[in-house]
Amino acid sequence: MDMMDALIAGGWLMLPLLGCSLAATVIIIERLWTLRVRRIAPRGLGLEVCRLVAHGQVNLYWLEAHSPLGGVLAAGLRNARLGHEQVRARLQEAATAVIHDLERFLSPLGTIAAIAPLLGLLGTVVGMIEVFAVIVSGDGASRTADLAGGISRALVTTAAGLTVAIPSLMFHRYFQRRVEDITVRMEEQAGQVVEYLAHYPGELVLAERHGDESHSPARGGEQQEADGRIAPRVKQS
Repeated sequence: MDMMDALIAGGWLMLPLLGCSLAATVIIIERLWTLRVRRIAPRGLGLEVCRLVAHGQVNLYWLEAHSPLGGVLAAGLRNARLGHEQVRARLQEAATAVIHDLERFLSPLGTIAAIAPLLGLLGTVVGMIEVFAVIVSGDGASRTADLAGGISRALVTTAAGLTVAIPSLMFHRYFQRRVEDITVRMEEQAGQVVEYLAHYPGELVLAERHGDESHSPARGGEQQEADGRIAPRVKQS
């Protein structure tokens, strides 16, 4: 039995199962590409930021564009003048937004893993109802094709539902675990930066690009660099 024969034998219930299969495949491919640890939380970024802080070369524009973890660290550094508690709070807020983005589409994938077996079970029930309807009619012996069709629908939809649900559930658990691992790595590197800032003895110099101010003179206590970046001096509290 090829794919087309299975679709025909399963009846109309194969259409939602086919839709679930396509949706699950797209989500799995997209999450495999998106949830790459090197893209989200590169190893050693926290130590690199600490080194740049020590040399007064922290560019928040570069840090935000570097990775989602870089965006989290940049959010904390922007609030360095407000004290370490505010830094931790801002890091937590930014990390929550990143984690929410990492968990995108995981709920639909889990839903597909849950409803696919139910759709298969529904197909089983519908097929068995057709079989018993033929038997009750009294001419089941002469309607063997109808009997075979009902049994075939019951078996094919059950198999299709399980075929969709099993890999969907496996990848759903796998992606959940990967998000947890990425979250732990982000917390570790953010903790390194916070700990370094807590013991940083001098003033923290941050460089940030402002597209509409790249050629404007520096204001107040800000220092303008040669490439147009404004480097405000942030006093560590």
